[in-house]
Amino acid sequence: MLNYFKTTALAAVMGLSGLVGAVHAEDAKDINITLVPGLTTDAFYITMNRGAQAAAQALGITVDFQGAEEFDPVLQTPVLDAVIARGPDAILIAPTDTTQMIEPLRRAHDQGITVVTVDTFIDDGKYQTGSGDGDFPMSYIASDNTGGGRMAARYMAEAIGGEGQVYVSNVRPGISTTDQREEGFKAEMAENYPNVTVLETQYNENDSSLAASQFAAVLARNPDVKGVFGANLFSALGAGNGVEGAGKADDVTVIAFDAPQSIVDNISSGLVDAAIAQHPAEIGYFGVMAAYAVLTGESVPTSIGTGFTVITADNVGDENIAKFIYSE
Repeated sequence: MLNYFKTTALAAVMGLSGLVGAVHAEDAKDINITLVPGLTTDAFYITMNRGAQAAAQALGITVDFQGAEEFDPVLQTPVLDAVIARGPDAILIAPTDTTQMIEPLRRAHDQGITVVTVDTFIDDGKYQTGSGDGDFPMSYIASDNTGGGRMAARYMAEAIGGEGQVYVSNVRPGISTTDQREEGFKAEMAENYPNVTVLETQYNENDSSLAASQFAAVLARNPDVKGVFGANLFSALGAGNGVEGAGKADDVTVIAFDAPQSIVDNISSGLVDAAIAQHPAEIGYFGVMAAYAVLTGESVPTSIGTGFTVITADNVGDENIAKFIYSE
């Protein structure tokens, strides 16, 4: 799966021919990097760590993996503080809040630790600009979440015949990735599907049971609702369960963002119609490579984008698609 993530791909993505030479330098310094995920139990971040470890093996360096078990800045901050106390050369982190994680990460920066954000960002995600409270990370590596939200909207609109009521099931405001997915979804509908009405977003705090009950409440208020976009794993799982519990699996389209095995199983059963799969192994791989480049004196882009793949019942069995299913 990761064989193509070698120096050729690195040069193509990052445009850093000098880094390729540094990767193979026999006298490369002993570098320690810590990857702090949004949470340790999610297949997305487990897959990201596999990409990070592949990069570490290629470079002959050490990458540690340490995080909290829930996606919460209150829980992530003490983990980050413990990592900072050990003094790694660089920290790769998926910040769990755009504002609350700025000052904790500034502590790392002030101690001379290189900071690279992966998946999510702090502040507005625009780094090294000389302005803004959170512009000090060196790079941000992630999927095009806005584009993924737009893709979800297009697939949704086509599935429901270009008209009807739909809504977004989301975690909470202030998470960069899910905010962007929702924004992209709404923007695509507003610009290109005027006969689709996007109802009020339902926030579930990463609780799939709450997301399921929210579908029941939306259905009670809007009996003709035709679709739900789950902006992350738990939102999609909960929405799908809510649709199934209401006996509406044949009438309501469910689009998921992210593709762990649980979502893929729901695609195969027909409960979920499509999933927008990120490429977390790429994010982890290029996050490590970007940090390594900085630490060895190379310049890196302040933003590195990775792609996404749409998984449906029609292609879920294709081996070229199956490789993008997140694994634990």
